[in-house]
Amino acid sequence: MLYLIAEWLGFEGAFNLIRYQTFRAGATLITALIIGLIIGPRFINLLRVRQGKGQPIREDGPQSHQAKVGTPTMGGLMIIVSLSLSLLLWMDLYNPFVWACLAVTVGFGLIGFLDDYDKVAKASHKGVSGKVRLLLEFVVAGIAAWLIVSQISTDLYVPFFSDLSIPMGPFYYLFAATVIVGFGNAVNLTDGLDGLAIMPVIIAAGTFALIAYLVGRVDYSGYLGIPYVPGAGELAIFCAAIMGAGLAFLWFNAPPAAVFMGDTGSLALGGALGAVAVASHHEIVLLIVGGLFVVETASVIIQVFWFKRTGKRVFRMAPIHHHFEQLGWSESKVVIRFWIVSIVLAMAGLATLKLR
Repeated sequence: MLYLIAEWLGFEGAFNLIRYQTFRAGATLITALIIGLIIGPRFINLLRVRQGKGQPIREDGPQSHQAKVGTPTMGGLMIIVSLSLSLLLWMDLYNPFVWACLAVTVGFGLIGFLDDYDKVAKASHKGVSGKVRLLLEFVVAGIAAWLIVSQISTDLYVPFFSDLSIPMGPFYYLFAATVIVGFGNAVNLTDGLDGLAIMPVIIAAGTFALIAYLVGRVDYSGYLGIPYVPGAGELAIFCAAIMGAGLAFLWFNAPPAAVFMGDTGSLALGGALGAVAVASHHEIVLLIVGGLFVVETASVIIQVFWFKRTGKRVFRMAPIHHHFEQLGWSESKVVIRFWIVSIVLAMAGLATLKLR
């Protein structure tokens, strides 16, 4: 909104700052952080009153988690509200990429909300049927993929090589939707300990804020040998909104958590990162930057696959963060070490911009 006002005024005086995406990204981060910190306590109190017993805790999980009984869930609503308000305030309202990513965030958040609501209402950790949820996710992701791909090429760019791409044609629409859905569920599987998922999301969002900015600049993208996507630079503002809203949520989610983000937040944030990766043509780099989420998902797939065929487990418990808990690591040790891994992977992902 402020960008359109500044444009209408000809970017005169102090309004000239709003012309720059870097300034608006920083302003968006701070705005989302402030909004989140202000509305956080009210949201948490409301959720606590409405939910009573809070999010159901798995009885077969680590026994230390039973102390979390009564903690409210659906904290992702706080993230989505602060993210959306700050974004609408600072973004270019005519940018299709940001609208597509915001649609994924809100759409996946709604699906996650229905799942969380079902869990709380039935006092069960099962929630909505997996098939139904997956179908709804692909509907939302499919629409977003159509909006995004209508603005970009259908080529899959390969990191470490300049101008190397794989033409996918119409199959790219399905690929894009799969990336969005897959990453939404990857973050969802990672969200199992206080602060475990949100900080790696913030790190990944910060990484892609830089990538999106570079991809949206014809000079920088040409120098680095990465695909140029006109308008993608505005996604730096979107990623900054994720960072600000995520930091505000982490304030309340830090151990011991006062609120869980639930599927409402994890699906929304994961889907958002997937959409940004598609729009910036850095889908493969997302697998590196978000490698922690990939490993968490892979651990579940491996565990289920191996157990069905042999009756034995590869890990003591899946996802893999529970495996380390069963080995005797404290929850805080698992979380902090996983944060360190996320930072290293983010640096590795950024390195692909130059190693070509």
